Amino acid sequence: MFEGLNSVICRIETIEARFSAPSAQSPKFAAALGSAKGTLEAGVASGGKLSASVPFQQEILAASKKHGLDPALIAAVISAESGFRADAKSTAGALGLMQLMPKTAAGLGVTDPLNPAQNIDGGSRYLKIQLTRFGDLELALAAYNAGPKNVDKYNGVPPFAETERFIERVLAKKREFSGGGSGLG
Repeated sequence: MFEGLNSVICRIETIEARFSAPSAQSPKFAAALGSAKGTLEAGVASGGKLSASVPFQQEILAASKKHGLDPALIAAVISAESGFRADAKSTAGALGLMQLMPKTAAGLGVTDPLNPAQNIDGGSRYLKIQLTRFGDLELALAAYNAGPKNVDKYNGVPPFAETERFIERVLAKKREFSGGGSGLG
């Protein structure tokens, strides 16, 4: 639910940014948008419970609240990227729980990508940037995995087997973590 609402809000903000100023909103629209943002923030804040089986609970919840993301989504990306291994290093050079590339990590202000709190905060911020840019969860996940330039190049999810599997894994894990009792509740 939060991703759908977040996608709509992100899309509105993207459109407003393209025109360099908030749109002239009717009072009803402004009230509805404010209410939607409040619902999203309240839902993230109150719905952010993690079961004991999900590692790095405090870091995930802090990033969830800070970046307005569903904690189940953050946990799902971590699960798909590193299997919750803080010391994970890919052959391509990605580091930590959310598998940040060194240049991306530096650009996000992450000074130690192997530090769980910094990595989760930076990875969540990067995911939020992609959600805002693309306004769609699957495209944001594709950009997270394959890079936003590839999403632009292919005008959608790039035809890379790894990226398609990544999206499937994250969405399945998100459902699992959002479900009753097995991850997030």
